[in-house]
Amino acid sequence: MVHDWQQLTELTQDKKITIKSVKIAESGITIEGDFELPPLAKLSMEDQVFVAAFVKSHGSIKEMEKLFGVSYPSIKNRLNRISKAFDFIDITPVAAVHDILEDLEKGQISFDQAMEALKK
Repeated sequence: MVHDWQQLTELTQDKKITIKSVKIAESGITIEGDFELPPLAKLSMEDQVFVAAFVKSHGSIKEMEKLFGVSYPSIKNRLNRISKAFDFIDITPVAAVHDILEDLEKGQISFDQAMEALKK
Protein backbone atom coordinates (compact mmCIF):
# COMPACT_ATOMS: atom_id res chain seq x y z
CA MET A 1 0.00 0.00 0.00
CA VAL A 2 2.80 2.46 0.89
CA HIS A 3 4.59 1.56 -2.32
CA ASP A 4 1.42 2.42 -4.32
CA TRP A 5 1.27 5.83 -2.64
CA GLN A 6 4.93 6.46 -3.43
CA GLN A 7 4.32 5.58 -7.09
CA LEU A 8 1.30 7.89 -7.25
CA THR A 9 3.33 10.73 -5.74
CA GLU A 10 6.12 10.15 -8.27
CA LEU A 11 3.66 10.05 -11.19
CA THR A 12 1.96 13.30 -10.21
CA GLN A 13 5.29 15.03 -9.52
CA ASP A 14 3.76 16.95 -6.59
CA LYS A 15 1.12 18.55 -8.83
CA LYS A 16 -2.37 19.11 -7.39
CA ILE A 17 -4.61 16.09 -7.94
CA THR A 18 -8.17 15.16 -7.07
CA ILE A 19 -9.61 11.73 -6.46
CA LYS A 20 -12.62 10.84 -8.65
CA SER A 21 -13.88 7.81 -6.74
CA VAL A 22 -13.44 6.15 -3.38
CA LYS A 23 -14.16 2.49 -2.74
CA ILE A 24 -14.81 1.16 0.74
CA ALA A 25 -12.93 -2.14 0.55
CA GLU A 26 -14.93 -3.88 3.27
CA SER A 27 -18.36 -3.28 1.71
CA GLY A 28 -17.43 -2.75 -1.93
CA ILE A 29 -19.37 0.53 -1.98
CA THR A 30 -17.94 3.09 -4.39
CA ILE A 31 -18.51 6.82 -4.04
CA GLU A 32 -17.84 9.03 -7.05
CA GLY A 33 -17.15 12.75 -7.11
CA ASP A 34 -14.25 15.16 -6.78
CA PHE A 35 -12.35 14.64 -3.53
CA GLU A 36 -9.33 16.63 -2.43
CA LEU A 37 -6.44 14.89 -0.78
CA PRO A 38 -5.98 15.48 2.94
CA PRO A 39 -3.23 18.00 3.79
CA LEU A 40 -0.66 15.35 4.77
CA ALA A 41 -1.12 13.57 1.45
CA LYS A 42 -0.51 16.84 -0.41
CA LEU A 43 3.03 17.04 0.98
CA SER A 44 5.90 15.79 -1.15
CA MET A 45 6.97 12.22 -0.42
CA GLU A 46 10.15 13.57 1.17
CA ASP A 47 8.14 15.81 3.52
CA GLN A 48 5.74 12.95 4.34
CA VAL A 49 8.70 10.82 5.40
CA PHE A 50 10.02 13.74 7.47
CA VAL A 51 6.65 14.20 9.24
CA ALA A 52 6.36 10.45 9.88
CA ALA A 53 9.88 10.40 11.35
CA PHE A 54 9.04 13.41 13.53
CA VAL A 55 5.93 11.67 14.88
CA LYS A 56 7.79 8.38 15.43
CA SER A 57 10.51 10.25 17.33
CA HIS A 58 7.79 11.78 19.55
CA GLY A 59 8.69 15.25 18.31
CA SER A 60 12.30 15.02 19.44
CA ILE A 61 14.35 17.47 17.44
CA LYS A 62 17.52 15.85 18.84
CA GLU A 63 16.44 12.50 17.35
CA MET A 64 15.63 14.21 14.05
CA GLU A 65 19.09 15.82 14.00
CA LYS A 66 20.68 12.38 14.38
CA LEU A 67 18.36 10.67 11.89
CA PHE A 68 18.74 13.25 9.13
CA GLY A 69 22.29 14.36 9.97
CA VAL A 70 21.42 18.06 10.05
CA SER A 71 21.46 20.86 12.60
CA TYR A 72 18.70 22.10 14.92
CA PRO A 73 18.03 25.19 12.75
CA SER A 74 17.65 22.97 9.67
CA ILE A 75 15.04 20.82 11.42
CA LYS A 76 13.19 23.91 12.72
CA ASN A 77 13.23 25.58 9.30
CA ARG A 78 11.83 22.47 7.65
CA LEU A 79 9.13 22.10 10.30
CA ASN A 80 8.19 25.76 9.84
CA ARG A 81 7.98 25.32 6.07
CA ILE A 82 5.89 22.16 6.32
CA SER A 83 3.62 23.64 8.98
CA LYS A 84 2.39 26.25 6.49
CA ALA A 85 0.47 23.43 4.77
CA PHE A 86 -1.63 23.08 7.93
CA ASP A 87 -3.04 26.57 8.28
CA PHE A 88 -6.45 25.07 9.16
CA ILE A 89 -5.10 24.18 12.62
CA ASP A 90 -4.92 26.95 15.22
CA ILE A 91 -2.48 26.09 17.98
CA THR A 92 -2.57 29.43 19.78
CA PRO A 93 -2.50 28.41 23.43
CA VAL A 94 -5.27 29.80 25.62
CA ALA A 95 -2.56 30.87 28.06
CA ALA A 96 -1.15 33.19 25.39
CA VAL A 97 -4.52 34.97 25.13
CA HIS A 98 -4.58 35.28 28.92
CA ASP A 99 -1.04 36.71 28.91
CA ILE A 100 -1.92 39.28 26.25
CA LEU A 101 -4.98 40.44 28.19
CA GLU A 102 -2.93 40.58 31.38
CA ASP A 103 -0.26 42.71 29.69
CA LEU A 104 -2.99 45.03 28.42
CA GLU A 105 -4.52 45.31 31.88
CA LYS A 106 -1.13 46.16 33.41
CA GLY A 107 -0.57 48.83 30.77
CA GLN A 108 2.47 47.01 29.38
CA ILE A 109 0.98 47.03 25.87
CA SER A 110 -1.51 49.27 24.09
CA PHE A 111 -4.98 48.23 22.97
CA ASP A 112 -3.79 48.17 19.35
CA GLN A 113 -0.82 45.97 20.27
CA ALA A 114 -3.14 43.61 22.13
CA MET A 115 -5.51 43.39 19.16
CA GLU A 116 -2.65 42.70 16.79
CA ALA A 117 -1.26 39.98 19.08
CA LEU A 118 -4.70 38.37 19.42
CA LYS A 119 -5.09 38.27 15.63
CA LYS A 120 -1.95 36.16 15.40
